[in-house]
Amino acid sequence: MALTRLFGARLADAGPPLTPDGDDARRWAEEELAKSAYDIAEPSPFDIAARAVRDFIVSLFTGDVPEGLGRTMVIIAAIVVAVLIVVAILVWGLPRRSVRSRGVVGELFGDVEDRSAAQLRTDAASKAAAGDWDAAIVLRFRALARGVAERGIVDTPPGATVHAFARAAGRPFPASAEELESAAAAFDDVRYLRRPGTADLYARVAAVDDALAAARPVQRQAVAA
Repeated sequence: MALTRLFGARLADAGPPLTPDGDDARRWAEEELAKSAYDIAEPSPFDIAARAVRDFIVSLFTGDVPEGLGRTMVIIAAIVVAVLIVVAILVWGLPRRSVRSRGVVGELFGDVEDRSAAQLRTDAASKAAAGDWDAAIVLRFRALARGVAERGIVDTPPGATVHAFARAAGRPFPASAEELESAAAAFDDVRYLRRPGTADLYARVAAVDDALAAARPVQRQAVAA
């Protein structure tokens, strides 16, 4: 439309003859298109590059691969994406869900337990202050297990035993593996064997809990019940 107006204006100004030759028409068109008003309508280099990337990505999923690339390029692209995902998992680990989204509540070593690790630690400290070492030891070991479950490190499914948990937790926390087994034994002694708890046993369980809370795991584990 703009070129039509251009030629009309040029022909009116030029007078007869009213039909321009090829050279004049080409020159008039080049002069008109060189004006800055047409630059706005032209796609920028970024627009062209973005459109090419978008079209290529779409082609990978639709099978409409640009000519010359072939299926080999699709396979290579898929492998590259898979490798990047694996590298991301190795570097940053699996995404950790929040405590609420993980639903870390319910049965814990044979009893229904909906308290968080922080709540269990507080209640254990209260029992210890009152000299109820049996309850304090049981609650503190539950706090230990609930704490690593909340961090997404070791799961404690229904039916898991304290020793199964201790073995599983010992793998991501190898420096505390022996102490975990000792803490599990203390839990069993006061919970099932009815042996009296002591301040020393409570201090051992609390120390393991504190150590794990401050440590960085080497890997995540699931408890084998």
